[in-house]
Amino acid sequence: MSTKRPTVLILASDPAFVRDISAAWPQEPAPRSATHSSRPEFVVLDQGLSRDLEGSHYDLAIADASSDQKNTRGESGKDPHQALRQSLAAARKPAIIVHSERVHSDRSLDFYQLHGAVLELRREPGLWPAIAGLVGREILRRTQAESRAREAGTVSANAQAEATLGRYMVEMRTNVNNALTAVLGNAELMVQEPGLPANVLAEANTIRNMALRLHEVFQRFSSLEKELSIEKELSVVARESGKKAAHA
Repeated sequence: MSTKRPTVLILASDPAFVRDISAAWPQEPAPRSATHSSRPEFVVLDQGLSRDLEGSHYDLAIADASSDQKNTRGESGKDPHQALRQSLAAARKPAIIVHSERVHSDRSLDFYQLHGAVLELRREPGLWPAIAGLVGREILRRTQAESRAREAGTVSANAQAEATLGRYMVEMRTNVNNALTAVLGNAELMVQEPGLPANVLAEANTIRNMALRLHEVFQRFSSLEKELSIEKELSVVARESGKKAAHA
């Protein structure tokens, strides 16, 4: 399973925004088995360079909408955050937009709004960094859980396909061995036939050798089947013994 450290992309022109997000990110102890900190890696990108995020390598973006609003100030009738929303939506990754206090000072909008994978938060004075951090951590947890589930599904599907192939080969073992015996017997007769041309004799020897190699392969399958059967019986015996010991 993948244990890649998540990356949080912070889109902001204000250094204070970056410091607040990083400082307020929830702290939690990393599992003993982890090879890295549970804290994500923060990557900062200036708001003015955030117009084309498609293809960027990150797990979550957190954008300072106040910086974006300053960049489009004075353009009457235009939504100052439309370009930012479009850029984040095009990246097809989870994102949080933190709006400025001035935009939501009248409380006319809800505390949050969700547009696809983009969550827009109202900037609550003194609280917004912690809220953004908590929401961001839960988004990363969900993303990682979905990724692990997909990986587990892929591993399970591959294992099932291999098991199906193994069962089929075991079931067909007798038929294949019968066919190989017939091929090998005829090849042996051809090799012993006097007066065969050299090229025909060489081909007969090749057929016999290949048949012997295939026979060896299926013999290994038989041995493996017996070993697996013994391991299964031992596992059942161990479980039954454990149950009896527990009841005792």
